[in-house]
Amino acid sequence: MSSPQRTVRLGILGGDGIGPEVVEAALLVLDACEARFGFRTERTVFDWSGEQYLRDGRRFDAAALEPIKKLDAVLLGAVGHPGVPRGMLEADIIFGFRRGLDLYVNLRPLTLYDARLSPLKDKAEQDIRILVMRENTEDVYGRPGTRTGQGTPDERVSVDMVFTRRGIERITRYGFERARKLDRKKVTLVDKSNAVPIQQLWRDVLEEVAGDYPDVEHDAMYVDAACMWLVQKPERFSVIVTTNLFGDIITDLGAAICGGLGTAASGNIHPGRVSMFEPIHGSAPKYTGQRAASPIGAIGAVALMLDHVGITEAHDQIERALFTAFRSGRIDGVDARAGRTIEDAKVIAGLVTGG
Repeated sequence: MSSPQRTVRLGILGGDGIGPEVVEAALLVLDACEARFGFRTERTVFDWSGEQYLRDGRRFDAAALEPIKKLDAVLLGAVGHPGVPRGMLEADIIFGFRRGLDLYVNLRPLTLYDARLSPLKDKAEQDIRILVMRENTEDVYGRPGTRTGQGTPDERVSVDMVFTRRGIERITRYGFERARKLDRKKVTLVDKSNAVPIQQLWRDVLEEVAGDYPDVEHDAMYVDAACMWLVQKPERFSVIVTTNLFGDIITDLGAAICGGLGTAASGNIHPGRVSMFEPIHGSAPKYTGQRAASPIGAIGAVALMLDHVGITEAHDQIERALFTAFRSGRIDGVDARAGRTIEDAKVIAGLVTGG
């Protein structure tokens, strides 16, 4: 059991749209975990959002990261505001965290909490339990690129797709380490090395790293095939290691087969360092103020955060509560519905404390 007096230094960044609402709900579950497992959190709220930018013009930058580096973890709601230039907040805040803190693991569990949630026929809960390890700092994401000949027939845009051996090796090794702890010890690399030859480096590194884990099965497949198998036979996957770009796409598909984007959480992780946790959904501004969004992704993010800081019993209890809530029908889905945000969080909090 964790130390009764343990304190976790937690940053709270609600963000935009439904972000503050789902964070508020997730913190109810965190409160329940503190009460049951005897730890406490010291919470610092950071006001970085589209509303804040429109109010004072300040942008999230390296200086904004300095106080965050002193924390154990950060819980983020969502960013994205219709009044702010498209992509600016994401580039500043999301990529600011990921690259500024070198959060090279984007961990996205795909978990089917109840068979009725999946649009796939004849799939049970045990068929969809996948950990996706998305490399989080390289590839084309967040790179400015170039644009020439604007407005002419010869207009051209380009951006470098950058991978490094160091970046590939550390995410691959993390995938093998996680797979080694599972009942099904298997790592699948997802790439497109037949059409993007530079991605052969991923396969080279896979084989090198696999040599250190003889107890873990491994294979590789192209991203288009992986998308097909996620729909047809998701049970063939246990741990997926993939690129930044492909990981973003296949985890949205993966969330859909688990019941929707509202089911899924994400950890932006550097093992042993301050890391950031969030639901994978966006800010959904049309639902702002309605308390209609499902808090399940944000609650899952709290569970991942607790696992990261070593309070694994609280992580496990949240996971059990989520399974129980869906299987019992106390939570019927993750569609938007007035009042759902706090209502569903209270159900999970009650199950965490044993109610």
